[in-house]
Amino acid sequence: MAIEVGTRAPDFELKDNHGRTVRLSDFRGEKNVVLLFYPFAFTGVCAGELGELRDNQAAFVNDDTQLLAVSNDSIHTLRVFAEQESLDYPLLSDFWKHGEASRAYDVFDEEKGCAVRGTFIIDKEGVVRWTVVNALPDARDLGEYVKALDAI
Repeated sequence: MAIEVGTRAPDFELKDNHGRTVRLSDFRGEKNVVLLFYPFAFTGVCAGELGELRDNQAAFVNDDTQLLAVSNDSIHTLRVFAEQESLDYPLLSDFWKHGEASRAYDVFDEEKGCAVRGTFIIDKEGVVRWTVVNALPDARDLGEYVKALDAI
């Protein structure tokens, strides 16, 4: 069962697709965070979801909100994926220690070795305010993220 609403979001430290260190706690007191776990770069549903976020980025990357997308791919894979898909928000690598952040949010599929489609809206105080977890083949509804952010 994934992290529940009302729970303090587990902190993590991951490298982004440019090799920069990103900590969830860096945004505490500053921005709400849309934390999105996805299985793998270069897969159809993932590319579609991340492309939809790119096309509606103003709602998720602004003065009040930061989008962080996490997969179990290496930073090198994520760099090429971001360039190919024109993604300019941070893609974070949960590659090593493999799945550590995904496990902390309880969205790691041990059998498949990747995160399932988990999304967490985290407020400026670091508390999970909304969450949804979908199975690997099921895309998420972007409109639901917007409603959840508006409710904060």
